[in-house]
Amino acid sequence: SRPLLPIVIIMASLTQVEHRNQDATCYVGNLDAQVDEALLTELFCQVGRVQSVHMPKDKVTQLHNGYGFVEFLDVVDADYAMTVLNMLKLYNRPIRVSKSALNSKAELDRDVGANLFIGNLDNQVDEGLLYDTFSAFGTLIRPPKVMREEDTNQSKGFGFVSFDSFEASDAALEVMNNQYLCNRQIIVQYAFKKDTAESEETGRPVGARMERHGSRAERMLAAQRKKQLEESGSQAFTPNTAFATSVGGSGTLPPPPPPPPPPAPPLLPPMPPPPPPPALHYAQQQQQQQPPLPPPPPPPPPPP
Repeated sequence: SRPLLPIVIIMASLTQVEHRNQDATCYVGNLDAQVDEALLTELFCQVGRVQSVHMPKDKVTQLHNGYGFVEFLDVVDADYAMTVLNMLKLYNRPIRVSKSALNSKAELDRDVGANLFIGNLDNQVDEGLLYDTFSAFGTLIRPPKVMREEDTNQSKGFGFVSFDSFEASDAALEVMNNQYLCNRQIIVQYAFKKDTAESEETGRPVGARMERHGSRAERMLAAQRKKQLEESGSQAFTPNTAFATSVGGSGTLPPPPPPPPPPAPPLLPPMPPPPPPPALHYAQQQQQQQPPLPPPPPPPPPPP
């Protein structure tokens, strides 16, 4: 009966996965070896009500494989956890929090091929900095990824960013290519497709086949899919904005503040004070200080 033990463990694990609410489950990746289920529970309890935490472990070493799953009681809590905890550094490693990898159909549907290769990265550039930099151009369908060494976790100097539209990726490519990030001039170009072998130093394929994302065929398919979504009335993917709604819960943003009043016309400068009277001569000052002379005596009377 001993050979049946691994089969029983696998069946129990699959049963646990089947009963998990995938819509309310977050995938947590890039975990340090010191992270355990208790720490994940304590961390994710700060943002929502946690139902269960599961970290798959190696059957021999009993060490986790660097990722785990956190199930919440509510889908809103799971979306909020992805917004708040994604790229948070845990043991000096930025963790990746996204929808459960077992329910990645929605992510695959949003992947139109607008994937960029970011090269010549400085060692200080991490996933959080890439997210803050490139999310300004559009919606990212998955967290940015910086390729790292397995033993030292040091950056290999390149990474990847994926958008939900070619308009966003084209804007990021036009603006950020040859720009400086952490005092290093980065290279931004469309990544090669996964079916071609990639060179880690340059991002170019090793073989003769060179096929990048952003081709005319991908753009036509993306435009056709967008048109189908508009005709069917389906909503395209948008970031979670529950934290930005109004207090009343209507789901609409508050009106913008009124424009500031026009500046008042500048006042005329005040008149300067009158100049002081000119200084008098010393002789004139002495004359002003002396008392006035007495009147002259009357003339003598005429002789008789």
